[in-house]
Amino acid sequence: MSGQQPASGGTPQVFQPLAGDDPTTIAGYRLAARPGAGGMGKVYLSYTPGGRPVAIKVIRPEFGEDAEFRRRFAQEVRSAQRVQGLFTAPVIDASTDAAQPWLATAYVPGPSLADAVVAHGALPVETVVLLIAGMAEALHVIHGAGIVHRDLKPSNVLLAADGPRVIDFGIAHAADATSLTGSGVTIGTLSFMAPEQAAGNRVTPATDVFALGQVAVYAATGSPAFGEGTSHGVLYRIVHEEPDLGRVPERLRELVGRCLDKDPAVRPSIAEVIELCRSANAETVLRRPEDWLPAPVSADITVRTAAPAPVQT
Repeated sequence: MSGQQPASGGTPQVFQPLAGDDPTTIAGYRLAARPGAGGMGKVYLSYTPGGRPVAIKVIRPEFGEDAEFRRRFAQEVRSAQRVQGLFTAPVIDASTDAAQPWLATAYVPGPSLADAVVAHGALPVETVVLLIAGMAEALHVIHGAGIVHRDLKPSNVLLAADGPRVIDFGIAHAADATSLTGSGVTIGTLSFMAPEQAAGNRVTPATDVFALGQVAVYAATGSPAFGEGTSHGVLYRIVHEEPDLGRVPERLRELVGRCLDKDPAVRPSIAEVIELCRSANAETVLRRPEDWLPAPVSADITVRTAAPAPVQT
């Protein structure tokens, strides 16, 4: 969920009020605002009965009408509910049988990596190292639950005060099952695909490692590893050409280069990615200080901690 708009005074307007066509409740959850939207549906802010803020993603109607999507989505939600890693946003509740399927995850008061880079530019090397190490830990847990993310990209990484959060794991797999993916509804971001995805070949955990390398390049330079332009051009470069790492800081080159190997079998394991992060770190131990993020990004987190109360009905 991304796409924040600046409000007066330069402060990002994080929470949009509910629109006339938005529900006020979902399965007993009273909705407070809309913190974002994505290709799969709308996202709403709500609270558990005990007051914990949650993000409720409501799947778009056209996906909900597809029986195979529903079957695959239910399977992916069950798998996602087993994921409880520190650097993920755990699935708290879900309904795969509702008229519009939905799932609720822990609300993360932080901008997406995509929004942070657009608003404030590339991140310092030290921040990128800690970012990738945290994301690798998240992928270790996600893969352990039998899930390949398939859509790891800057907008699916939230930056919190205590580290990154990888979100939306498994949803792209459910979308792959529906004919909508071939009829004008785009799931996933072409710029962050792996070669085997672009070629329509088998997807494995190594696919996420390739995306991890692409995210590292984006975080460190502000640009995708394989450039921008037409979808065909980007996909061709991903499959056939080497990335331009000229702007990637030297300390990150080995980490990024190994993750972006065209051959999935040659890419590092998640454990090896974390070891490469240690090697790229200025200190011998990976330690996440309270100020691991640049001050402007931390200020964006502060804005998001002031979540609005549910709408009174």
